[in-house]
Amino acid sequence: MGTIRIFIAAVLLLALGSCGIYRFRDTGGMDFAKVKTANVKFLENRATYVSPQFAPKLYERLQQKVISGTKLARTNDETAGLVISGTVTNYDATQTVGISSTQATVNRLTVSIRMNVKYNYDPTKEPKDFSVSRSFDYPATQSLQQAEASLMDEIVRTMTDEIFNQIFSEW
Repeated sequence: MGTIRIFIAAVLLLALGSCGIYRFRDTGGMDFAKVKTANVKFLENRATYVSPQFAPKLYERLQQKVISGTKLARTNDETAGLVISGTVTNYDATQTVGISSTQATVNRLTVSIRMNVKYNYDPTKEPKDFSVSRSFDYPATQSLQQAEASLMDEIVRTMTDEIFNQIFSEW
């Protein structure tokens, strides 16, 4: 009985997809006929506190996400269909957000990135500028360096996903 339902659902999906009413596109409907390449530039780090590992890790993960999440080929060419650049504007861990009695229990690291996307494949499309900012809590008993060691993968993954979604969700 369960396999019959799965079969019927599959047939309906194929019918809807082939009749031209519904179209299933990857990455929010990006028109890959017009854009074939992406240039993900290294992210500048202009934050007051510069984490030596953050920008390189984010750059690497963003490149991988663009390549694996789209059909775009990576290039260093300035005339690529998409040119993605960004700047780390804030990497700040000075906020205390949890207090017990008279002692801090939770600190917060706030990371902000300013991004720019240039659409070379469509000269009528204005460049897109946007900011992504997220906060990450860690125990006040840890130093910033200790917190970075435990949070870095989460920070990089979260920020990459936010940036990717901002770039490709409207297409």
